[in-house]
Amino acid sequence: MHDDSLVAELRGVTKVYYKPDGSVMVEALRGIDLAVKRGEYVAIMGASGSGKSTIMNILGCLDQPTGGEFRLAGRPVGKMSDEELSVFRGQTVGFIFQAFNLIPQLTVQENSEVPLFYQGVPAAERRRRSMHALELVGLADRAGHRPRELSGGQQQRAAIARALVTEPVILMADEPTGNLDSTTGESILQLFERLHDEGLTILMVTHDDSISARCERIVRLKDGLIEWDRKLRDRKAEAATA
Repeated sequence: MHDDSLVAELRGVTKVYYKPDGSVMVEALRGIDLAVKRGEYVAIMGASGSGKSTIMNILGCLDQPTGGEFRLAGRPVGKMSDEELSVFRGQTVGFIFQAFNLIPQLTVQENSEVPLFYQGVPAAERRRRSMHALELVGLADRAGHRPRELSGGQQQRAAIARALVTEPVILMADEPTGNLDSTTGESILQLFERLHDEGLTILMVTHDDSISARCERIVRLKDGLIEWDRKLRDRKAEAATA
């Protein structure tokens, strides 16, 4: 019986990368059990080579585990065809990258519409949802600008709007403030906190202790295993008693 409060669940998940001759190149994950509840704000930490990028790729349906079971939003991901998985990923996961990955030739608004275009959403609905997402991140007044006309922080906000436009079940951010100065990074972290307070589930890969300390929970990986998994706080409970 599946627990409806869980957004993502990994059970005994392994990931092995092989050399062309079939021998093992690296065991990136060596049996991971992890459950992420709806509405949690989780930091994934670990040294280079610990498995944190691999686990994010699996959680984001960009890669499949070698073994074990992975369920996302209640569905067993391993049983989906590539086409089903692509559609499901587009509807379920919002991605934010360190490098923004905006398309230079498109306006901010057109960039934020891209995921909906691939989902076949009609133009008027794409525009309505993209403008709503840009309002959420404080960029509605920059909708007609191109990425090069924006600051780094504004470009990352545009990337966050693009991730939110599909109304994802889970937001995944990989070092989202890595290319930003500390003041701009702070404004992006405040935006994440606001989105989380509104109920969004967020998973963030970071190497920065000061950033992970702002999350509710830290999962630290080492050598393809969970070294420790620590709940720091319950932001919703804190807000209710404040």
